Amino acid sequence: MSVYLNGQFMPLADAKVSALDRGFVFGDGVYELVPVYSRKPFRLEEHLRRLQGSLDGIRLANPHGIAKWRELIEQLIALQDFDDQSVYLQITRGVAPRDHAFPQGVTPSVFMFAQPLVSATDAQKAAGVCAITAPDIRWGRCDIKAISLLANVLARQQAVEAGCAETVMLRDGFLSEGAASNVFAVKNGVLLAPPPSNLILTGITYDVVLELAAAHGIPYELRAVSEAELRGVDELWMTSSTKEIMPIVTLDGVPVGSGKPGPLARQMDALYQAFKQQVMRA
Repeated sequence: MSVYLNGQFMPLADAKVSALDRGFVFGDGVYELVPVYSRKPFRLEEHLRRLQGSLDGIRLANPHGIAKWRELIEQLIALQDFDDQSVYLQITRGVAPRDHAFPQGVTPSVFMFAQPLVSATDAQKAAGVCAITAPDIRWGRCDIKAISLLANVLARQQAVEAGCAETVMLRDGFLSEGAASNVFAVKNGVLLAPPPSNLILTGITYDVVLELAAAHGIPYELRAVSEAELRGVDELWMTSSTKEIMPIVTLDGVPVGSGKPGPLARQMDALYQAFKQQVMRA
């Protein structure tokens, strides 16, 4: 596998960073994930704008302009031997003696790699998955794609230990998101989701789902969803670039709705698959 590190493409085994890199000692950095379909990065400019927002949020200058990022990402994609990819790029504040204050005159570290983008199978989506709930203990800037994801890691591990696919997080009695996904609910034919805010990290699939709903006359509301309301919905989904539209059929051991994937999940998945073929791979 070829990766990019600080100006050079190289085999993964040759990629080395200093133990004093602030990404290693503080988690002082941000990341972005770009889905690639048939070697075409999807909504790259949107991802790069989101990256800029994360960099602005931690007061770190962007080491590259949009044209340079596009060039590097396209080079990385071309070096891989698989067509559908997930391109991960990470920027840290760089190498400096360990001190909480920002170092002066330090060059940011830039790392990128690609791995195969493997989507959920039709059989997995037809069966659905189980999820658990847990308090959302993360900080107040979840909209920044910070590399310090320990709270998400702990939440996801809770799901793994419960034999489930995801942990649905609740903050102050309201739905926020999954440990590694966004969460949608359906009640009486209306799609419900928390609105974008500093307390969630809206993903690319979140955006696509809302666009498809608007384009096909599916009513939706972006608003706070209480825990009590969440536990009485007809359908519950987790969404991400890899899971796509994945129905959650049990929550904390209790069936969601009928306990099977619902009709709106099936409709949205069909719309999403058509969109992937006609737009993402275009």
